[in-house]
Amino acid sequence: MALARRNPQPENRDTVRINSSIRITPIRVVSETGEQLGVISTEDALERARDVGLDLVEVAPNERPPVCRIMDYGKYKYDKNKKTNRNQSHTKTKEIRLRPKTGDEDIRTKIRRAEKFLKHKDKVQVSVLFRGREMAHIEEGRKVMEQVIELLDEVGKVETSPQQHGRRMICMIAPR
Repeated sequence: MALARRNPQPENRDTVRINSSIRITPIRVVSETGEQLGVISTEDALERARDVGLDLVEVAPNERPPVCRIMDYGKYKYDKNKKTNRNQSHTKTKEIRLRPKTGDEDIRTKIRRAEKFLKHKDKVQVSVLFRGREMAHIEEGRKVMEQVIELLDEVGKVETSPQQHGRRMICMIAPR
């Protein structure tokens, strides 16, 4: 039994045709200044693009005749990539670790650090760690967690409510 072969070319390759890849003639051409040059042959358009030291780029392949533009293809590709990357966020998860017996001033110091993280659009995971006999007094850890959530309420919102995972209580806070 024969196995089906995969296409050797990657599926997400750049589909924009440039210079000699443009096979259709005639084409509608727009100059580097944005001026309409009209419908001319592909060879004439390529020659004009080479004269000004730029590329002939197919910008609307589905039109009849296809629309091509004389431009710097490297710059076009860079700007296009920059636009897609601009919408991506850089959220990271930072962790603040506390204990049930952590003092008030130490908690305020940790909260100031968490506020900086939230202002930089990072998520904050608040962890209350229990050791030894502290497991018998989980309510003390819950009080610390509630205090932290209350103090961070104006800069962040609770994404996941406090949950017990073995010897640690975890809560995720996202920036507002």
